[in-house]
Amino acid sequence: MAIGHYTNRTVKQMIISYFWTAVGALLAAMAIKIFLFPNELIDGGIIGIAMILARLTSKYYFPFFFVVLTLPFIYLSFKFIRRTFFIQMIIAVIFFAIFLALLAKVPPFEADPLEVIVIGGAILGIGAGLIIRNGGCLDGTEIMAIIINRKKGFTVGQVVLFINVFIFAAYALIFRDWHIAFRSLLTYVVAFKMMDIVIVGLDELKSVIIISSMPKELTQLIMHEMGLGLTVMYGRGGYSGDAREILFVIVERLDLSDLKEIVLKKDPSAFMAVENLHEVVYGRQAKIPTKKRARRLKEISSS
Repeated sequence: MAIGHYTNRTVKQMIISYFWTAVGALLAAMAIKIFLFPNELIDGGIIGIAMILARLTSKYYFPFFFVVLTLPFIYLSFKFIRRTFFIQMIIAVIFFAIFLALLAKVPPFEADPLEVIVIGGAILGIGAGLIIRNGGCLDGTEIMAIIINRKKGFTVGQVVLFINVFIFAAYALIFRDWHIAFRSLLTYVVAFKMMDIVIVGLDELKSVIIISSMPKELTQLIMHEMGLGLTVMYGRGGYSGDAREILFVIVERLDLSDLKEIVLKKDPSAFMAVENLHEVVYGRQAKIPTKKRARRLKEISSS
């Protein structure tokens, strides 16, 4: 899971960020209080440990367990990560605890287990994703994972996965029921996927490297026919030693076939390497006017 990074934000940006963090905390609290806990499902990480302790004692102690278990990780975020992340995490934890208390008397969602898993996991993932997208974190295990990553070299994903598998296995052993542990794992998978969608988005972007004997002609076609920006890099053939221009293009998945058609029509011997991109960050800039867009606008206006 990625952790958002924000620096030098304006007051307006900070307020908007805090607002969406609060919305994320509300959604996460709804998922836990209305969907997961009443149906004996748990989340991973610190929230999952707090839910296990609450099941062993009283459901009303869940906010208390969560805050107490999270406090050490808040300190670690201040010491090892950065101030903005520390502030966002405090805000997320406070709002989450408040919303848990406010939702105490809301009736639980009772339905087929699959519906609970999908709906509850999706709401939880959206909430956690909003918090992370705005530069914070709700679960302390990610902070532990970041620290271990810096000191031991394990990836954040590997550490989080190991911790969560251990938590789900412990849940099954404590209550002697592997079914609820497995359903909890499925809920976590749904939440993780939805969180990834919120953080990264639904747009599927591709990066394309084009090596051709006609780089200048292809540059003009790609820019003016498709309206795509590109970068020209300079390289050298490993075997021939010839200097050449290499084109680097970022394109949406739906436009990839058009790009390949244009390139291969102009240069059938062109070489293209396509890779998936998780995210592209860029500043605002004017769109390049294209014949393709002009044709689309003309078709729309005439219809």
